[in-house]
Amino acid sequence: MEPWIAPLTTGSPEAAWDVLIDRYRRLIFAAIRKYTTDADDVMDVFTHVCGALRENDFQRLRKYAAQADPQRKFSTWLCAVVHNQTVDWIRHRDGRPRLTATAAALPEIQQRIFTLVFVEQHSHIEAYELLRSRHYERLSFADFLKELSATYRAAGAGTRGRLILELVPDLPEPPAESGDMDPAIVSERQSLLEAALETLSTEDRVAVQLYVVDGVSADQVARSLGLPNAKAVYNKVYRALANLRERLERSGITAGKL
Repeated sequence: MEPWIAPLTTGSPEAAWDVLIDRYRRLIFAAIRKYTTDADDVMDVFTHVCGALRENDFQRLRKYAAQADPQRKFSTWLCAVVHNQTVDWIRHRDGRPRLTATAAALPEIQQRIFTLVFVEQHSHIEAYELLRSRHYERLSFADFLKELSATYRAAGAGTRGRLILELVPDLPEPPAESGDMDPAIVSERQSLLEAALETLSTEDRVAVQLYVVDGVSADQVARSLGLPNAKAVYNKVYRALANLRERLERSGITAGKL
């Protein structure tokens, strides 16, 4: 049992805190330095972490003590808490990520993708449509996905990059890359995808084909299908893709495997 648990549960929380800090101070600092090495920031985050552990009469620590599992190391739990509190502190200080020096060094199209996805927090499909309507009229969806993958790799590079990915709430999953996948597996998944598409209504299937596969603009798809506006296309495509995802997951194909 962790030596700080006994004094905490027997009415001596300050004594418990002294034991914990004496034992894990270096670990806390090491966990913080994964995200910032600035001395002032490190001390500010350390203070923030300590405050979070002490708040509400040591509520987090009391909850851990009540559910302590000998198979799980306290140090692992503590690092997770430090990680979350560090990200919260940096998010509160900096707000949403801006076009960083790393992003500024990217090709122009990837800079625009970074801004749309990471800063403005558009979905991938929304980002694609905005790129086509504002800057790249002939951009295919396949080419967009290649640029999107490259943008994710650049944005996630290094310590600051990992932090950028975590600072963006509800960030979509990065697009998968097929690489040197076994052709038999690719063929099998393609067959499953085609079977899933057949379960959609004709109008939904055409909307997905035109908008996602062929890269036709939402306005053009709306006119082709007699829908009132581009938003109706977005809604129809999102619902269709959600249905496809659910069906494919039941077949054992999860996100990122197509």
